[in-house]
This record gives sequence, C-alpha cells and structure tokens, in this order.
Amino acid sequence: MALVLHGVVDGVHEITLNRPDARNALSRDLISALDAAVLRVESDSGARVLVLAGAGKSFCAGMDLKAVRDDPVAMGDMLRTLSRASRRIRRLAVPTIARVHGAAIGGGCGLMVVCDFAVTHPEAKLGYPEVDLGICPAVVAPWLIRRIGAGRARCMLLAGGTIDGAEGHRAGLASHLCALEELDAQVASLAKRLASGGPMALAATKRWLNELDGSDDDAILDRAAELSAAIIAGDEAQQRLGALWATS
Repeated sequence: MALVLHGVVDGVHEITLNRPDARNALSRDLISALDAAVLRVESDSGARVLVLAGAGKSFCAGMDLKAVRDDPVAMGDMLRTLSRASRRIRRLAVPTIARVHGAAIGGGCGLMVVCDFAVTHPEAKLGYPEVDLGICPAVVAPWLIRRIGAGRARCMLLAGGTIDGAEGHRAGLASHLCALEELDAQVASLAKRLASGGPMALAATKRWLNELDGSDDDAILDRAAELSAAIIAGDEAQQRLGALWATS
C-alpha cells in the first residue's frame, strides 16, 4: 500500500497521507514519501495549489515514535526528514491548504500550520502535547510562531495538551472552520479561488512573505531538529514514552 497518495486535477495537487490504520502517524517511510511527493509538486510548472490531507479518520496523529523507540539515531533521522519536508511545503511557489479532520497532533499539527491555509471542523483534536511526554516541540515551534505569534505559541507549547477545532480556529491554528460534512466543499472552493490567482504574482508574494517571516532560515530549522532529537533520546523522554507504550 502506498503511504502517500498523490493526484492532480486542473493544477490542484492533492497529497494524502495514507496510513489510516495508524491515524497517519509519521513513520520514517511516510515522511520520506511525503517529501518526495512535495518535490513532484515543486517540479510541476503547471501546479497551482497543493492540498494536504489524511486518509481515514484523522489528518495526522503525529510522530510514530514506537517505530523507532529503541533507536535514537533513527529518531533523529525522522525529525530531520520531517524538518526538510516541512520546509519544502512552506517554500512551494503555490498556495498550500491543509484539510484537517479528526486529529492533528504534534508533528501533524506542525504540518497543518506550515501550510498557508488550514481548514478544519469544530470537533477536530489539535495541539502539541510533546512536553507531557518529555519531548521538546522544537521542530514545530518555528512554524507555530509564524502562524499565531510568539506569545500565543509560547503558552500553547509550554501548556501541552490538545484543544478542539473551534478553539484552534480562534487561536489561529486554522484559517477556516466549517462543519465536518462541508470540509471537502470548503477546501475545493478555497483551492479554486487560489488557483485563479496569477502564478507569478503568487510565487513572488510567497517568496517575499517567507523572507519577511524567516521561513528561509535554515540555520534555526536545523537547530530545531537537532534539539528535538537530543531531548527524545534523553532519559526523561524515554521513561515517559516507555510508560505510555507499556499501557497502550
């Protein structure tokens, strides 16, 4: 089974995370497949919009740490690859939309906010519970700060936990909120609107916005991945994750 589904209609690319039985948790292979799919969008001169979605009941439940719990090196590689994929999404010349249903947790919420737009529903489960698990949310922090501002991001990341979609919309995680049954129509309408813009103007505007908000700063993004990897490999995170895995 393909871990990422990728289709395009009239210049609108749709990339779908496809591990529905695991709520699209981000394994090494899934992150690599996502990165490769985004590269294909980047290489398509006819691309106009990217929609990022998840198969099954959730958008993305976050990092699949169980898959690498005994291998700190693999954990680091996962985080670095996620950082690279996130940058590629952010720096696409076309507008990007996250179609967020069910859960978008941790790294999944990071993918949500790295997109230019995010459409969700009131019952969605969103947030960054990393500190509850002894993990540092360094990889997602730069994108969250750019989305909702440093003050709000500080409160959200230090408090941990999750919030529902309605609160997430009020906080600025999502740009659009609608009923779950209207999600596809809302995303399609937004994609059509964005696809009607001038491609050169959109690309120039995105490049300028990325320069203004620091999205092109590879040094800080590299440091973020290394910090997250170091903390996950430490005793506190391993003990907390071990206790969680023992009860799951």
